[in-house]
Amino acid sequence: MENRLLKAKATLPQYDRKKLVPRIVHLGFGAFHRAHQGVYTDILAAEHNSDWGYCEVNLIGGEQQIADLKQQDNLYTVAEMSADAWTARVVGVVKRALHAQVDGLETVFAALCEPQVAIVSLTITEKGYCHAPATGELMLDHPLIVADLQNPQQPKSAPGVIVEALARRKAAGLPAFTVMSCDNMPENGHVVRNVVCAYARAVNAELGDWIAQNVTFPSTMVDRIVPAVTADTLDKIEQLTGVRDPAGVACEPFRQWVVEDNFVAGRPEWEKAGAELVADVVPFEEMKLRMLNGSHSFLAYLGYLAGYQHINECMEDENYRRAAHALMLNEQAPTLKVKGVDLAHYADLLIARYSNPALRHRTWQIAMDGSQKLPQRMLDSVRWHLVHNSDFSLLALGVAGWMRYVGGVDEQGQAIEVSDPLLPTIQQAVNGSEEGESRVLALLGIEAIFGKELPQERAFVDQVQQAYQQLLAQGAKATVAQYIQSQR
Repeated sequence: MENRLLKAKATLPQYDRKKLVPRIVHLGFGAFHRAHQGVYTDILAAEHNSDWGYCEVNLIGGEQQIADLKQQDNLYTVAEMSADAWTARVVGVVKRALHAQVDGLETVFAALCEPQVAIVSLTITEKGYCHAPATGELMLDHPLIVADLQNPQQPKSAPGVIVEALARRKAAGLPAFTVMSCDNMPENGHVVRNVVCAYARAVNAELGDWIAQNVTFPSTMVDRIVPAVTADTLDKIEQLTGVRDPAGVACEPFRQWVVEDNFVAGRPEWEKAGAELVADVVPFEEMKLRMLNGSHSFLAYLGYLAGYQHINECMEDENYRRAAHALMLNEQAPTLKVKGVDLAHYADLLIARYSNPALRHRTWQIAMDGSQKLPQRMLDSVRWHLVHNSDFSLLALGVAGWMRYVGGVDEQGQAIEVSDPLLPTIQQAVNGSEEGESRVLALLGIEAIFGKELPQERAFVDQVQQAYQQLLAQGAKATVAQYIQSQR
């Protein structure tokens, strides 16, 4: 039966998909990976005869995504949404799709141990690394890690699966592969190296040493706004292409990928599809995490509290737009080390991207997992300002916005569905404290987020307290307006 996606009104894979070799095993077949790395690799196959293909793996959750993909011969649609027009592409570089709990963990390990596998890449969100965001180190008391160390041949965590695959390759005399994180974390290569090597050494010291010597962990910076897929998204993709695709995703036209060129067993020539291969990714990562992701989180908490459901609605409020721009240029840009980038132009571009009315990126979605995001998006910058004795009032307001949000009740008295891996710890702080000053101190006491030193900094605590009291007294909309007026 001919695949209906090959009849879609879209850019279709004209290359011979049979020639693709699954040299990359990707953990985490989510919307972002489909719209980002999948597209770069598809462009390479279509325009440069690359034979690099993917084996997609979901370890926990996402059973339906894998089932949908298998149903349509591993093809899926990516729609780019701008205010003027939508365009679509059917991506064909996936050769195989597996789910650890459906197809069995042994099937996943068999795929990871195929001799040609050169790269294992990951988009598992920050919480998938089982690390403490404040330090970047493996949490040995993380429930998944505790369970995996008791039974390392049957792991459930991503670090556990990677280490067991490498142990099997070593035992079989096969070469190691590169492990490449494509998640939004500063020095994501260092984080994945930390957790993989620490876990491996806890299993077997010699294995840990072998991995440290034979595996590379390039850092990457990834950028493309990809809202969570809704029924409305899938309806619009069907209207555009004429074909229903349950594995389809929609995203903005902009895309960027900066990759540290450090691969132990070869790599695709992603630079031919527009990626930047560089010696040091960290300055680019910091720029993106602080200017884009930091302002995104700021808008997510304060926008949600004000009743704005989507980022583009925040942009229609002049005070929110000015606040996001001021946060980027006045409080985030001075902390950066990146060279040769026009940061004022970058900030303007971000505001334009946020204003895209077709995207409908939910503030609630961006607000998820704040405990994992705050350290690199806001707190590292706060530390810089404390050293340099400079203004960080909008960063303090962003932190206060997070605190107000995780209190679990919005300004209309409605419950907020807070989604966070540290939710029990956060709720303990919220429930064990009075609203107001006591609440702020209780949340600042969560060491996994704020570390040890920051809550001792009087200037930081005072600014967050002040911002929090303003949010309580006047609400988010009036507080953001007041901050902007005071800065004129």
